[in-house]
Amino acid sequence: MNSITIVVVLFIFDKYSKIYMDKLLYKIEVKGRVQGVWFRKYTYQKALDLGLKGFVRNEQDNSVYVEVIGDLPRLDKFVKWLYQGSPLSKVNSVDYKLGLIKKYDTFEIKS
Repeated sequence: MNSITIVVVLFIFDKYSKIYMDKLLYKIEVKGRVQGVWFRKYTYQKALDLGLKGFVRNEQDNSVYVEVIGDLPRLDKFVKWLYQGSPLSKVNSVDYKLGLIKKYDTFEIKS
């Protein structure tokens, strides 16, 4: 006699899990001439244009840090744009890594 084993996997999601299932979070460090050249303002506008959420802020070492959530195609467009930056900026490097998803309601500029 043959036996059939059925395995049932039950996933329990909190109220935000479904919203972020297809999303990634990038932690990004941008180096170069990126402070005092409207970099955060332009980054903010680009993130809003792409429908991304998170924040941008200046760091003590004159770099800019960005934490951003979105789907992969939009994140790729965003990272490519960061190499360009604002009209007065001179970007030397853009380093990013995946982070744990957090809940952001919008994209904002932090000081």
